[in-house]
Amino acid sequence: MKRGLIFGIGAVILALVAGWFFFIRSDAPPPVSLEEAVAAATSTTSPGTPAPDDTTGATSTTVADTPPSVDGIDGSWTIDPANSFAGYRIGEELANIGTAEAVGRTSEVTGTLTASGTAITDVAIEVDMQTLRSDQSRRDNALRDRGLETGIFPTATFELTSPIDLGSVPAAGDTIETSATGNLTIHGVTQPVELALEGQVVDADTVIVVGSVDVTLTDHGIEAPTGFAVLSISEVGTLELQLQFART
Repeated sequence: MKRGLIFGIGAVILALVAGWFFFIRSDAPPPVSLEEAVAAATSTTSPGTPAPDDTTGATSTTVADTPPSVDGIDGSWTIDPANSFAGYRIGEELANIGTAEAVGRTSEVTGTLTASGTAITDVAIEVDMQTLRSDQSRRDNALRDRGLETGIFPTATFELTSPIDLGSVPAAGDTIETSATGNLTIHGVTQPVELALEGQVVDADTVIVVGSVDVTLTDHGIEAPTGFAVLSISEVGTLELQLQFART
């Protein structure tokens, strides 16, 4: 009897540990950060002699701290997917576990930006929602026909509806805090939004922008997917963007 009780307690502990590992222990990334995005843009990896303690056979080179001279950002720009992504961040209530945060992202982002003087006059972004990936493949698979229903609504878009006034011609290295008013289409439903943005001109050919906006699921006709493991999902999620624009 005592041995059975011990085995029973052990099974419960193993179940709790397994639940913690698969649901709470997560590699979900932190919110978008302009500092990290710029650091990624100003570092390059090239073949060569490995750096100390590096077994990859690559040498990391960081651009000098002194910002280059930049004479405005007039013209057209396109998104470089190598340092760009879009995604979601939303809270979950998990059975026998508690609250957790789900984060899914994709680098399959395309789009353009047009600037003139001290204003950004046009922005158009498209995201391939079918390529969203989180730390749980079961969650990603479920979103194909539930929630975001990416199998039915494979793309999300944002289009600027009012020019963004930067106030002055941006200089390299300066951080710009602003917002973008536009139409956001998710799950086949378009709603007006105001994206909070941070940006920086890295050099004459590179601009980095990060941003986010809270999205109420029901505003886009999204029914939160729940099930045996997921008891509930927050009514409001966050759309996140990290975009690196290259001059065209």
